[in-house]
Amino acid sequence: MTSLSPKQRRKAVGVAGHTGDSDTARAGLTDTDAATRVAALRSLQRLAELTAHELESALGDPSASVRVAALEVAASSAVPPITPLLSDPDPMVVESAAWALGERADPSVATIDALIAVAGDHDDPLAREAAVAALGAIGDERGLPAVLAATTDKPAIRRRAVISLVAFEGPDVDAAWVRARTDRDRQVRDAVEELLGPEDDED
Repeated sequence: MTSLSPKQRRKAVGVAGHTGDSDTARAGLTDTDAATRVAALRSLQRLAELTAHELESALGDPSASVRVAALEVAASSAVPPITPLLSDPDPMVVESAAWALGERADPSVATIDALIAVAGDHDDPLAREAAVAALGAIGDERGLPAVLAATTDKPAIRRRAVISLVAFEGPDVDAAWVRARTDRDRQVRDAVEELLGPEDDED
């Protein structure tokens, strides 16, 4: 496909995923064009031909867009490991890694600790929000302090934290919901009402 333009190569690789042409799809994994490599990943996944080694290689691709696409694929499998991507320099990749770990519901110590660190310290709000969501999806008690702390973060993160609290129980959780009912952001207040109903309905 060397004589084709990047756009033509992307199209050929994408079509290959619908026609059973795994050779053309696989050739796209090493293309110089990042978007073609993304298309190759998705085509091979569609064909159920993507190997664990190929997926692991894509997780280390120099292009953030390819790493994000690889995380989308990796979310539905147990391997390869993706926790290290929570330390990726690109916040979009960190966000995607947190989402993928939540989909995997991986309760390992390394994963929980890394998600806690992102939820509390990452500069990017979307990365923090995704980490809080992942901690809620996993539901491990070790993540509760980070979720509770997130109820004082930016509005979107506070809302996500309120939703994540559903996975936990205890007086601290109940107190956080009480505070959220009077949050200055309407979406946070609405989230509590959607989960627990109006305050007058509580016992």
